[in-house]
Amino acid sequence: MDLKRRIPLLRWSVWRMATGARNISRTGQIGDGREAAAVDYVLNHARAGDIDDVLATIDRFAYEKSMLINVGDEKGQLLDAAVRRADPSVALELGTYVGYGALRIARAAPGAKVYSVELAEANAVNARRIWAHAGVADRVTCVVGTIGDGGRTLDALANEHGFGSGTIDLLFLDHDKDAYLDDLKSILDRGWLHPGSIAVADNVRVPGAPQYRGYMREQQGKTWNTTEHKTHLEYQSMVSDLVLESEYLG
Repeated sequence: MDLKRRIPLLRWSVWRMATGARNISRTGQIGDGREAAAVDYVLNHARAGDIDDVLATIDRFAYEKSMLINVGDEKGQLLDAAVRRADPSVALELGTYVGYGALRIARAAPGAKVYSVELAEANAVNARRIWAHAGVADRVTCVVGTIGDGGRTLDALANEHGFGSGTIDLLFLDHDKDAYLDDLKSILDRGWLHPGSIAVADNVRVPGAPQYRGYMREQQGKTWNTTEHKTHLEYQSMVSDLVLESEYLG
């Protein structure tokens, strides 16, 4: 394990992931079956109803079997801390993947309802199986769609799940990096954030969300107060990354 943590970029699963970049943008998955394998691994190795063990088992799969593109254990601690600061009743995640980020939010805020928007039905199916195994299916909901689909997913959140003025206490962005800023603005246009809402954005350096970062820098002290956390790309220590934690000032 220590060797894998020091030189994970030498692992074959990482190079396979790089070749699957086109699949990620189109299907939400790498394309080599690792996501389904991760679900099977969790169901076979993690204790049912034990959210801590489910998260640890996903991390173990990502280190020992195939790298996954969820937020991971190192950056996940930053997410956990932001969730605790937000103390949300309602949290919205953009980008479900295998359900890891929503699971961390649910653990850090046991009283919250967590909604996760995911473009790929296959990812939604995988995530729901993991959430059920962890015992949180009653308070974590996956909505298949994208914020940038002309309002259909936003309308579904409003009409089917009760989103409205000031609803969102915590927003976690971990989907298409090029969509971070547009999706944030769409949510702002709906009035769903309130002063004190916290937005957390993963992978701001790698693969990178320069427009989102530029916006937060320009709005610093005006409508947002942002902290940039220096960290590393998920499940390795050789590539640096940034997680932005931004408090909405209104």
